[in-house]
Amino acid sequence: MSILGRVADLFHAKTNKLLNALEDPNDTLDLSYEKMLTGLQETKRHLADVVAQQKSLERQIGNADAEVAGAEGDARLAVQADRDDLARAALVHRQRAVDNRTTLQSALDAITPQIAKLADYQQRLEDRIERFRTQKDTMKASYAAAQAQVKVTQSLTGVGDKLSGVGDSMRRAEDKMLGMRDKADAMDSLMQQGLLNDPTDNRSATQKELADLRDTHLVDAQLEQLKADLKATPALSAPAATPQISQDKTDKS
Repeated sequence: MSILGRVADLFHAKTNKLLNALEDPNDTLDLSYEKMLTGLQETKRHLADVVAQQKSLERQIGNADAEVAGAEGDARLAVQADRDDLARAALVHRQRAVDNRTTLQSALDAITPQIAKLADYQQRLEDRIERFRTQKDTMKASYAAAQAQVKVTQSLTGVGDKLSGVGDSMRRAEDKMLGMRDKADAMDSLMQQGLLNDPTDNRSATQKELADLRDTHLVDAQLEQLKADLKATPALSAPAATPQISQDKTDKS
């Protein structure tokens, strides 16, 4: 294959790919439907023209019949008046009218089947257009449903443009959160080790350690004192029994 042939094939392939990407099935179906409607309108115009010709031929045939009848009447009147010359002229006129009618009838006989064919073609074309319209609406609905399903699936899976960076954003946010937590733990550990100080506390590390030791010793002393106080407190005695009345007092009464 020559270089020009390969270039032509490559250009044809690229063009087809571009057209397939730009082509919308809905627009293609609507365009086909419009073309079919245009064809139907043209068929109707042709049928109307042929029917008009049919009506014109029928009218001319009627005029020819009337002309033939009139020429026959004129010939009879001329014969009754012993005017053979006038009768002959009327008969010549009649024959011309008969020939004209024959020609008109031949044209009418030829056009009648065309009218029937055009009417049948129009009916079949209308039926085909109606079926195509139903198929078109069904295909457009199916395409719309499939397109919506693809968009929803892309949104759920992150394949589409709208949610394509959600996964990366979440990973970056998680990395920042973990880094911040590690930093907080490190600073807390440094504060516990005394390497980081509270800027509002002017005490040295030794003073802070001694203060904590004093606080611990004070709490321990208070705890021991509390325990000692509880041990020194006597237990509550049981309530005293009600004194009984002596027998002597009973006897005296």
